[in-house]
Amino acid sequence: MSFANPLWLFALFALPLLVLAQFARRRRARRYAVRFTAVRNLKLAAAAAGPSWRRHVPAALALAALALLALALAKPQRTVAVPVGRASVMMVTDHSLSMEADDVQPDRLSAAQAAAHSFLNKLPQHVKVGVVAFSDTPDTVQAPSEDHSGARRVIDSQAPGGATDTGDALSVAIQALQSSAGGKKLPPSSIILLSDGRTTTGRDPVAVARAAGRLRIPIYTVSLGTQDALIPNPGGFGPPVPVPPDPQLLGQIARVSGGRAFTAEDDSQLSTIYKSLGSQLGTKAKEHEITAAFALGGIALLLGAAAASLRVSGRLP
Repeated sequence: MSFANPLWLFALFALPLLVLAQFARRRRARRYAVRFTAVRNLKLAAAAAGPSWRRHVPAALALAALALLALALAKPQRTVAVPVGRASVMMVTDHSLSMEADDVQPDRLSAAQAAAHSFLNKLPQHVKVGVVAFSDTPDTVQAPSEDHSGARRVIDSQAPGGATDTGDALSVAIQALQSSAGGKKLPPSSIILLSDGRTTTGRDPVAVARAAGRLRIPIYTVSLGTQDALIPNPGGFGPPVPVPPDPQLLGQIARVSGGRAFTAEDDSQLSTIYKSLGSQLGTKAKEHEITAAFALGGIALLLGAAAASLRVSGRLP
């Protein structure tokens, strides 16, 4: 929770001073109290008056009311997620040979495809989605569209093979987002890069990510796989080939573009990340003022303090 006028919060420091002033006033009143000779009658009257804590209730309610009203004057706000009116997302998916590794069940590519569908299920329909599939080069491009079926077809059509050209794939994704804007101002846009991370050919992906950052296109990266991963029989022959992921590179891509980096070592974690991203990218954070709730609470407590004071002492506090 945040406050639009936080200076009013200093008013809360006055509440302890009010308590001390009230305490001092009561002590001074007791010092000059009249001595009663009929002590027994006084004790009976005090017992009939009820528990001593009741006389403190009106003051406690009044102090709580003042605290809530001070908070109301500070204009409290809370962050809420609201749907994005216009937004575009490009999914950049790696289907290089290393995605054949089975360290993520049933294999990296199949797990990535299932997670991508989970991501699309979480996105609102009005968010435009496009896809760039890549290995040696960006070989399939689906322009951003509110019809997500085209993106699903590209995701399902991938097969593992070839090297990893992450930089050119990101560049194509940026161009697709700009073309989708039709020469107008770029709407809120982002890129989701899913890869095991180890770039082997093409442009420097970090330089492309910096360009995306200048255009305010954050790149959210998902590094898939474990460090001891192997392709057991690449191409049907040959010895196993180690294919560890490169989360450091993907983390750098995310950082310089203004996005976030995620690491997934199993299919369930990958699916959770994609579902979370789907919820985040379909909405934006907005401050919502909740002053009225604090003001109404303060007024209700003031009325309660007045009622309690009339009941206990027959006068207002």
